[in-house]
Amino acid sequence: MHVWTNWAGNLRSVSARVTRPTSRDEVVAAVRAAAGDGFTVKAVGGGHSFNPIAVTTGLRLHLDALADPVRIDRGTRLVTVDAGMPLHRLNALLDAHGLALPSLGDTTAQTIAGALATGTHGSANLYGSLPSRVEAMELVTADGTLLRCDAEQHPEVLAAARLGLGALGVVTEVTLRCVDAFTLHADEHNLLLYDLLAGLDQQLASTDHLELRWLPYTERVRLIRRRVVAASDRPASGWQRWLFDDFLGNTVPGAACRIGRRHPGLQPALSRVAAGVVPARRYTGPSHTVFAAPQRVRFVAMEYAVPRPALRDLLDGVRSIVDHLPFRVSFPVKVRFSPPDDVWLSPSYQRETAHVLVAQFAGTAYEEYFRRVEALATSLDGRPHWGTVHWRDAASLRAAYPRFDQMLAVRHKLDPGRMFTNPYLDRVLGP
Repeated sequence: MHVWTNWAGNLRSVSARVTRPTSRDEVVAAVRAAAGDGFTVKAVGGGHSFNPIAVTTGLRLHLDALADPVRIDRGTRLVTVDAGMPLHRLNALLDAHGLALPSLGDTTAQTIAGALATGTHGSANLYGSLPSRVEAMELVTADGTLLRCDAEQHPEVLAAARLGLGALGVVTEVTLRCVDAFTLHADEHNLLLYDLLAGLDQQLASTDHLELRWLPYTERVRLIRRRVVAASDRPASGWQRWLFDDFLGNTVPGAACRIGRRHPGLQPALSRVAAGVVPARRYTGPSHTVFAAPQRVRFVAMEYAVPRPALRDLLDGVRSIVDHLPFRVSFPVKVRFSPPDDVWLSPSYQRETAHVLVAQFAGTAYEEYFRRVEALATSLDGRPHWGTVHWRDAASLRAAYPRFDQMLAVRHKLDPGRMFTNPYLDRVLGP
């Protein structure tokens, strides 16, 4: 029995067959064999999606053993790598060649293909999601064809596959447009939430990467500002990284969540204490070490992207929802920002966007909380993050994404028999 669980532990599936190919030829052979046996096919990455986008009862493919040569063109800053490479390996590879991705999320455990398929993004004024950095892709389609797509070959496939939900085929190789390696100065401190919101436009204009984290039941928000600087003149020491990233970033929140799960009435007091004990922090470092931090406290999350002017209304509503739930909320509400992009299924498609993530400690109630926030976000023209929990369907999502039907046309062309579907994709894209 081939059992798979995701990182958060809220999903479990049993597959009829599991394969770990080491080359694109083996991927082709595995897909063709699955077609002959009538199996559906899903490639899985690091398991960091909170919804069943990667669940399959047919063939499950793990792509982390692909071992084709990396190709780096330092002049054009184009880097071609296997799609199963984890982001932490990609970051180290780029850094060794004086390159970087201009923006990253806060975890590097995802594979490149998984991060692209779900629209992983960071928080930046100038740079969009990871899919917006894709210049070319190679994927194995339902008939076993190895298809390369770029601006000249099958451009409509590239437009859809950059954020393809795993619905178009098995991605085997990706070419990313990178930037020169850069250093970030991070400044983290606490503010009153509504003081911050009143000056948010100025904060956004004065920094390169801005993130907010509000602790429920408090008036305080953690402001995280990151700006590009010329040199790392204030690197974090080993003990500082341990204090902030390990002890204050994982040990203390984990203990608070476990206490709050056992004694829910204490959660507001625990949140107020947590909001007051984390001191200000300023340091510099290579971009990829500043963007990401260890995540050991397991949680389930939902994220919605709304037009940036709607952020205040959404946060006001989330605060009210939290105060009136029949259970307590243990995790911070995270806010990030991104510019407009042209990726068909990107939540930031053609608009300045604020991304609001709500989360709950693994093993605690979340559905009523998430459903109420989803209803509010949807009323504000919100679009769900494709790797988090949500209950939207194809009819609802078609109205939210102007290029939705073009995506479906590419899907029908590449996978008319729906080899790469599962119940989640049937819901969000239609059967």
